[in-house]
Amino acid sequence: MNVNKLLYRPLGMLFGVLGGLAASAVFGQVWKLVTGTEEAPTPTQKDRGWGEVLLAATIQGAIFGLVKAAIDRGGAAGYDKLTGEWPGDTNKYDGD
Repeated sequence: MNVNKLLYRPLGMLFGVLGGLAASAVFGQVWKLVTGTEEAPTPTQKDRGWGEVLLAATIQGAIFGLVKAAIDRGGAAGYDKLTGEWPGDTNKYDGD
């Protein structure tokens, strides 16, 4: 592992934390828009039904995945632009 990739690790961790915070905020707004309620159900809330809990988990997972990928990709692209070195994998898909 070269030095540039090693230097990217703390930045990647920071991007991960920021992505989690952003995803949480986005999910809260989407849940409020979809259901009109402020708080999404948690799996251990007895008074919430299976459908509501699983729907919340599905929406939350999709949002977290999307936001995390966007922030990770943006961070890697910015790092590449700044240093001239891509911080992640560079193997190209060979079609096999």
